[in-house]
Order: sequence, then C-alpha cells, then structure tokens
Amino acid sequence: MYRYIGNKTKLTHEILNDVKKIIGSKGTVADIMCGTASVSLALKNEGYNVIASDIMTYSYYHAIVNLLIDEQPDFAKLTQKESLLKSVPRELRYEAVIDLLNTLEPIEGYFFKEFSPEGKPANGEAPRMYFTSKNAKKIDSIIKKINEWDAENLINEKELALIKHDVILSVNPVANISGTYGHFHSNIVKSALDNFVLEPSYKQNLFSQQNNAGDHTVYKGYAEELASIIKADLCYIDPPYMKRQYAANYHILETIARGDEPEAAGVSGLRPWRDQYSNFCSKVKIRDSFRQIFSKMDCPNFLISYSEDGLLSADELIELFSEFGEVSLRKFTYKRFRSNKSKLKNEINEYLFWVRKKS
Repeated sequence: MYRYIGNKTKLTHEILNDVKKIIGSKGTVADIMCGTASVSLALKNEGYNVIASDIMTYSYYHAIVNLLIDEQPDFAKLTQKESLLKSVPRELRYEAVIDLLNTLEPIEGYFFKEFSPEGKPANGEAPRMYFTSKNAKKIDSIIKKINEWDAENLINEKELALIKHDVILSVNPVANISGTYGHFHSNIVKSALDNFVLEPSYKQNLFSQQNNAGDHTVYKGYAEELASIIKADLCYIDPPYMKRQYAANYHILETIARGDEPEAAGVSGLRPWRDQYSNFCSKVKIRDSFRQIFSKMDCPNFLISYSEDGLLSADELIELFSEFGEVSLRKFTYKRFRSNKSKLKNEINEYLFWVRKKS
C-alpha cells in the first residue's frame, strides 16, 4: 500500500488479537472507516465476515478489491470490443488489460494541465509539480481510456474498482510528495523521475492466496449515516484523529477514483472536498459523531483505534465511551516518524479502546 495518515499496519496484529479475544474466531466485523482496507483484508483472511465502508471513493475501491474480488475478472464485454484482448486466454486477460493501458499514447489532459511542471492551471496559479510532465500525460491517457470503457458499460464495478485500485497504487511511487497530496515538493525529487508504469496489483497466483470464504459487504458513505443499517458482532473504528481532512490530503487519489476533472483550487490544486468533510477532524463535532455510531448500530462490541496526538485525550475518550458501556484500554508505544526539524518526542502512544455496549 502507500503511506496513509493513521495507517494501522503496525497495529493490525493487535487488532486481530483483540477481535478474536472478544468474539472468537467467527463472526461479523464492521470496519466503518476502512481507509486503505488493509485491516478489512486482514479480518477477511482470518475468516471473519467483513462489512467495510468509507466516505472516500478510492477507499471504496480498495475495499471492493480486498473483500469482493475472489478471482481474476474476465473482462468479458471489454474483450468483445478491444481486438487486442480477443485472443488472450481468460487467465491472462487481466494483465493484458493492464498492458493495453500501458501502451496508450500519452496525452496532454487534465493531470498534465493541473499537476505537472509544463502545465498551465486553469485558475492561473503557477504550475504544480505533483508529477513529471511525462508521467502526468501517461496518467491522463490511462484515465481517459478507463472513463471511456466505463461510459460504454464495457467494464463492471469490480473490474473498474480493480483497475482504479491499480492506478492509485501505481501513481504513488512517482508522486512528487512527502507523504500526502496536500502539497508537492518545489523541485522534482529522484523517485518522481521514474517512469510511471501501471502495475497489476494481483499477479495470477495471488488471488488464490487470499481467504475468499465468507460473506462480505462494501458501502460508500459516512459512518454516522450507515450505522443504522449495519449489524455486526464487533465494529472496528479507526477515525481521523487530527484536524487534517483526508478529502483534502488525498484529493488527487479521489480525482483518479472518480475519473472527473474538478476545478483545481489554490496553489495546491485541491478539488472541492466539503462533500466529504469528516466531523472526526473537529473537536467540536467528534463527540456527537461517535454518539451517533454507538446509538444507531446494532452491535455489542466496539474496538476503537486512536492516537495520543488526537483531538481528544485518552481520558476524554473514556469519559465519552462510558456513556455507552464498559470501557477497556490498551496502549502501545511506537517510534515516531518525524522530520529532522520536528520538536515532537521520539515515541508515540497508540490506543485500542474496547467498549462493551450496554444492552
């Protein structure tokens, strides 16, 4: 995957241990702010039925790929349209689709105009340096072709999700950024000079390596709104814990996922993102959002990840969660990633709260 604010790679083992301790080795687990869907995939591979959701479109596609795709899509309709695919055996068709996209002629489209050194942003700002001009043109050609296939109904939702998932994973290594897409480097860094190549995230044998048993569901929407339709044995919540909005910090990934060409605003070229604003990034609104989830969802157990850097302290969260049931807390200390100029301490505490909801 890619560097994602609050990514729980280090904590996944502990999360799985707690889930097993709380509900045993079987059951339904909701992952209602799934992000990259890495925890959802880990839960799936442990044999749980998983309900995943997120407000971000790219997260929705990550979850579809990780939970709902059990074998290589056959791209049946697309094969009838694209002559280069007609003679390709089914088991090789997915990688052939990726190869087809990689051989497209680069074009000067939206990404070239808005996000490359040679582009001329529509709002008159100086050129933005998220990608080299060469890579931006290749991204443009690939997105244009995917949009055409989608508009002509030549690919289904799973096929679309898989290709978009691959594009998102493939652009990250050549993005001229420090970690998020909130802004870009003023000069092109070495890694961004590499040629953009669309890579298939699932090689032929990897489909069989996942535990594909189980009944899984993926939703797109706010956790507070979806809570009333979700029934689970345990709900895992990994909310944003700082003021930084994911919709702003990953605006380019959202644009790739949606396949649109929004107005790119300001120096950083942010897309309009207020429709994906998270109340969990507001100290004023976060408590009410937690309360909505706890009160609406048919679920006896909640497992919540949080950080000591968060808007609320551990004591404040315990006070809040205690309104709904008995609260347990486990704390984990990790080495902090920081820049040379950072004055933050070397270590950071991550929390796992278990809330046993009152019946």
